[in-house]
Amino acid sequence: MSCLQATKATTMKEAIIKWEEKSGEKPSEAKEVKLYGLIPPIEKMDNSLNALASCEKLSLATNAIEKISNLNALKNLKILSLSRNNIKSLVGLETVGDTLVELWISYNSIDKLKGVSSLHKLKVLYMSNNLVKDWAEFVRLADLPSLLDLVFNGNPLQEKHAMEGIWMDEASKRLPNLKKLDGEINELACFGNSLKMTARRAMESALT
Repeated sequence: MSCLQATKATTMKEAIIKWEEKSGEKPSEAKEVKLYGLIPPIEKMDNSLNALASCEKLSLATNAIEKISNLNALKNLKILSLSRNNIKSLVGLETVGDTLVELWISYNSIDKLKGVSSLHKLKVLYMSNNLVKDWAEFVRLADLPSLLDLVFNGNPLQEKHAMEGIWMDEASKRLPNLKKLDGEINELACFGNSLKMTARRAMESALT
């Protein structure tokens, strides 16, 4: 019995109650909620998340979550941290696609990027150390009109082409609007913006 109790997961409801006791905040009013690194870990994102109606930043990192779900009540969510879990898919994020600005989901088991196109306002995506190995999946990120900052190192695709010395160039060609890639300034984007600025100045000069 004691062994079973020791391995029993923390439910989302239990995690929120513990957080409320520790923080002294009301779940329904809190802007930031930290439910990371729990022992035993959270395994399931259930409808107890409905209690976090005002949450703008939610951290569920370092748990044992396998599936993204039950975010539909979080109408104000801007930053979501799910790093260091057991997540295999981005499906489930579509319900926060109109508000989510940053997604931190490194150190999971994601190999496909289906569902990412729903994140219309996403500016920052940290998804290092996952399992993406094909350009066909990587280019799905081109469907994100607002994406400016991407961390992708540690994926098989990045590791392969980094070894060949062509990763930054090839990735930047496919996502030319990025400002930062793997923590480095995207020179291709900067060069493109410089050309646009030069052309605009030339046009303004011609009109004066």
